[in-house]
Amino acid sequence: MGEPPEFDDWYEEQHPLVLAALTVASGRPDVAAEATDEAFVRAYERWDRVRRMASPGGWLYRVALNDLRRRCRRQAVERELLRRHVTPAEAVAPPPALTAHVWEAVRTLPTRQRTAVALRYVLDLPEGEVARVMGVTRGAASASLTAARRRLESLLAEVEPAPGPVGSPPGAPVPAPARPTAPGLALASGHATISSGGWAVPRG
Repeated sequence: MGEPPEFDDWYEEQHPLVLAALTVASGRPDVAAEATDEAFVRAYERWDRVRRMASPGGWLYRVALNDLRRRCRRQAVERELLRRHVTPAEAVAPPPALTAHVWEAVRTLPTRQRTAVALRYVLDLPEGEVARVMGVTRGAASASLTAARRRLESLLAEVEPAPGPVGSPPGAPVPAPARPTAPGLALASGHATISSGGWAVPRG
């Protein structure tokens, strides 16, 4: 095993990833930022112990996700109590890694599926670790990811056909439309992976 990481270096590496994942999971950048900061505060307070764990990141993700859930539950209660007295919320901007089209599609997913997508494709965790962080069985995590992929494939496939190239002869085949992409995410052969090529939906 290598030397345990220093907190400052670990923070610089992990903070943007955790913030992006919690933003995708919750759809609320403000709540995600609060939960992310709280998780790092707890890690800093326990750093002598956390830095020697087999997976400091796994511990951090579980703490951050649990805090996010608590904050979201509290906000849901507050919104229900105040819904008749507040104006509709403004549209939430997508995280930097997602285009607006992909962001809107992800936000339609149920909470468990959205959380699984965030852990698997933003934090790049294997399915087993996704299950541990979420506190569910591996089968449940796998089912959530499969359902999320199917839903996203359906939503992201709804793109208007592109016109044929300028000057193409009448009757020439029209190129298939490009699918929306998001840097850092790819969906190929029915399975999403991390790549620099973008989120590509496989054609049937």
